[in-house]
Amino acid sequence: MREITIVSFVSLDGVAQGPVQPDEDTSGGFTQSGWASGDLEDAMQLVNDGLMDPPVSFLFGRKTYDMFSASWPNDKTSLGDLFNTSRKYVVSSSLTEGAWENSEIIDGDVLEKLKQIKAEDGPRLQVHGSNALIQTLLANDLVDELRLLTFPVVLGHGQRLFGDGTAAAKLKLTSLTTGKSGVVMSIYRRQTA
Repeated sequence: MREITIVSFVSLDGVAQGPVQPDEDTSGGFTQSGWASGDLEDAMQLVNDGLMDPPVSFLFGRKTYDMFSASWPNDKTSLGDLFNTSRKYVVSSSLTEGAWENSEIIDGDVLEKLKQIKAEDGPRLQVHGSNALIQTLLANDLVDELRLLTFPVVLGHGQRLFGDGTAAAKLKLTSLTTGKSGVVMSIYRRQTA
């Protein structure tokens, strides 16, 4: 059975919307995209420590897939190689084919297909960004681990990591690391009993 790990940038008040690039969805008046950019190098060091070791597969929503597939194919670093050569699953009702190498589209009964992929043998599935997909995973209790990078900023409003409909879960803190800029990575594992 494969584990699903969510990697998410969040503000102190739980906002996960638009941390790095401009968010085209300004619904609700969210105008603070890019709030994590100043501490991005520090955060990426925390993410890369151990998590980005192969083998790994990625699970993306459509918007995050489009953003990543626009930049990573041209990246010749070891991290670029990992993104480019790893299997990528993309949840989308409108995308019929993924142009990025090793991409597979998940459509139709998404929840059932996600359960099937999770039940297979294979490497950990990582979810980066993809807030709508994260809401589906959390609501259906499919998340095994959360790696939250909490930035020392309060935004006041925006889409929250834990939205309405999140399934109740008991988590155990397994690691806590603080970066030089004050970004904190907390790793939580789902407790089964």
